[in-house]
Amino acid sequence: MSQELIDALAAIVGRAQVLSDDADTAPFLTDWRGRYRGEAICVVRPGSSAEVAQVVAACADAGVAMVPQGGNTGLVGGATPCAPASHPRGEVVVSLGRMNRILAIDLDNNTISVEAGCILQQVQEAAAAAGRLFPLSLAAEGSATIGGNLSTNAGGVHVLRYGNMRELTLGLEVVLADGRVWNGLRGLRKDNTGYDLKHLFIGAEGTLGLITAAVLKLFPLPRASATAWAAVRDPAAAVALLGRLRERCGERVSAFEIVGRPALDLVLKHLPAARDPLAARHDWQVLLELTDIDAAADLGVQLEAILAGEIEAGLVFDAAIAQSESQARALWSLRENIPEAQKIEGLSIKHDISVPISRIAEFITGADAALEEAFAGVRIVCFGHIGDGNLHYNLSRPAAQENPAFIAATEAINRIVHDLAHRLGGSISAEHGLGQLKREEIRRYKSEVELEMMREVKRALDPRGLMNPGKLL
Repeated sequence: MSQELIDALAAIVGRAQVLSDDADTAPFLTDWRGRYRGEAICVVRPGSSAEVAQVVAACADAGVAMVPQGGNTGLVGGATPCAPASHPRGEVVVSLGRMNRILAIDLDNNTISVEAGCILQQVQEAAAAAGRLFPLSLAAEGSATIGGNLSTNAGGVHVLRYGNMRELTLGLEVVLADGRVWNGLRGLRKDNTGYDLKHLFIGAEGTLGLITAAVLKLFPLPRASATAWAAVRDPAAAVALLGRLRERCGERVSAFEIVGRPALDLVLKHLPAARDPLAARHDWQVLLELTDIDAAADLGVQLEAILAGEIEAGLVFDAAIAQSESQARALWSLRENIPEAQKIEGLSIKHDISVPISRIAEFITGADAALEEAFAGVRIVCFGHIGDGNLHYNLSRPAAQENPAFIAATEAINRIVHDLAHRLGGSISAEHGLGQLKREEIRRYKSEVELEMMREVKRALDPRGLMNPGKLL
């Protein structure tokens, strides 16, 4: 059966685009963190939506499951096949990397239509070349693809101003589990004709269908910006500073990130070019950015005045405002390289939680205290998008040799972190998705009614369980 399916897929996409040798498939079977390694009959690389539809139909006829994959930058094993395969007849990885075309840019409608295999940075650059902004921005933007961004409802650093992928998407094209194609590539901001079906697939991690193209929103290109790195008294002061900035600057506040000292120390340790922007060591710092479409807007002067006032008020201890684009990039590099520095340092227990912004300080204080009591000397690497309530809260031992025993306590640690986030009205997955990592964990926090509604949707669109099995549900 496996060889028959491989031959059938080769007849659709060409023999060179069906990978079955171990050396060729290996990069597609392991996740970015190296936590998951799966098994697959083969990796197929279609080059168009029509080929995707034929591939899905062929796999469905054979009763073989499909695992869609883009840039393979996910952190929860959502794009990695399972080991052993979750479906009795095995799994095929459908890699969309060849589907990387910009289909259209409509300046009057402020939209860009792209294939799912487009790398995020490619979409950003195409928008900029047309004098527009596609605002989704995240550390993996040089390799993450639009299909993966949609499947996980990606957020990134500009959510507080522009929203996540759900807010940035107007239309989708999706290949359904039986090979039929739903063409919802409509660039409409108003379409009140029934269920808004695109939202079923955004954030579904490929479990309902395979996204092949999208119509995305564009925005005016900022012409002025100001970026600053500021040491704050504590997380509560960071939240207060965010509120005061938004009162003074409104929608000009484009990004507001919090970085705990252990996170910054890892970047300074592992990235040779990294430099601490401030002379003294501080426990908490924020990275903030103002932007404006008016090139004459003197945002630096405004930001300097605001920060000076907050230093006098005691919320801020010190601050450095970028004086050039290269200085701004250096500040952003400190924040964006935290995941890479953690990867170099070794395994950690990662959490991607969200709580209401008003309860961020309460979460950090409570989780820190509970973990220190249960696991004395724990290293807490806390950073993230405080502007939308999303924290990356990662834990390890400072001594690498102690980490294996610590990792073994993941379940007990999750109880502390996830239970507190839930109690504060939050979520255990803000932007990374559930994948394999949190597939069982989510059952503790969603009601049976909500889970059954999700299962019913899954049964309606994928009754045979062929779309990315073993993930999310």
